[in-house]
Amino acid sequence: VQLQASGGGLVQAGGSLRLSCVASGITFDRYAICWFRRAPGKKREGVSCISRADGSTYYADSAKGRFTISRDNAKNTVYLQMPGLKPEDTAVYYCAAADKVGVNQAQYRYWGQGTLVTVSS
Repeated sequence: VQLQASGGGLVQAGGSLRLSCVASGITFDRYAICWFRRAPGKKREGVSCISRADGSTYYADSAKGRFTISRDNAKNTVYLQMPGLKPEDTAVYYCAAADKVGVNQAQYRYWGQGTLVTVSS
């Protein structure tokens, strides 16, 4: 099983990035997929999730109204569109898969390696 996160990079404040998470080795549409991030010196936190069944989406307050999560089951891929980036969005972003969306990070069975997002002021 592999989750491959990509799309990070260095952008100026106000810029945009689209993260991708490509899964292999799992029946993709049976898993909820979430994006987490770990900022320097901080704990890993949830950013956004999309359910396996009806594609319901969930956002942390920091992402609500700014980021958009989506999935393409035909491509085994989840995207996180991030416009209007702020310096406080700087972090390593990870995608993870679980049977269902939840706040307990321990329930996420599979994790990607992370992709670094750096937002300069």
